[in-house]
Amino acid sequence: MAEPVIIARDLVKTYVMGEVEVCALCGVSLQIERGEVIAIMGPSGSGKSTLMNILGCLDLPTSGDYTLDGEQVSTLKDDQLADIRNRKVGFVFQSFNLLSRTTALANVELPLRYAGVTSGRKQIAMEALEAVGLKDRVFHRPTELSGGQQQRVAIARALVNNPAIVMADEPTGNLDSKVGKEIIQLLLDLNREKGTTLIIITHDPTVASRTQRIIHLRDGLVEAV
Repeated sequence: MAEPVIIARDLVKTYVMGEVEVCALCGVSLQIERGEVIAIMGPSGSGKSTLMNILGCLDLPTSGDYTLDGEQVSTLKDDQLADIRNRKVGFVFQSFNLLSRTTALANVELPLRYAGVTSGRKQIAMEALEAVGLKDRVFHRPTELSGGQQQRVAIARALVNNPAIVMADEPTGNLDSKVGKEIIQLLLDLNREKGTTLIIITHDPTVASRTQRIIHLRDGLVEAV
């Protein structure tokens, strides 16, 4: 049986605020299988964002062990963390986070540039945009695209390096309900076609209900799996 793509054991993250130590994660353990579609839910302050940052290799835990796609992450230095993040993680954000002055194609090419890909970069990016239904919008800038189209560009950018996991942080938060449903369906279709593990951080129970499993956080702990 294949090893889970994510193995997290006793993750603790504390922040020192003046003389007070705040525990954002207080011993979270979880496993996520390859190809799974997971929702992470919880009230404000539950630790969702902190957990996302650690699973997405944006931050390190104060203590605990985290293995991503067979690589031990918890003890890496900043440059090593950036490298594994670029190779293993794709991000889709609520606010799209696109470069406004460059085309959809250039936005999608960016992770390939960071990864040092030189041969066939434009073609790879074109194919990623075609996969999200934007073949006829590759030379449009974000300001020339609708919110739904911008999020499709962001999804293409997240997938272009064939990451081990895609982290989608409130991916429908800035979209109306109709377009939001289309974006979730697109993510699910790409998961089915490519087998990419998909982790969705969401407040929306309708979005969460489309996933295979929901991880509930409260007060820095897994409440129910």
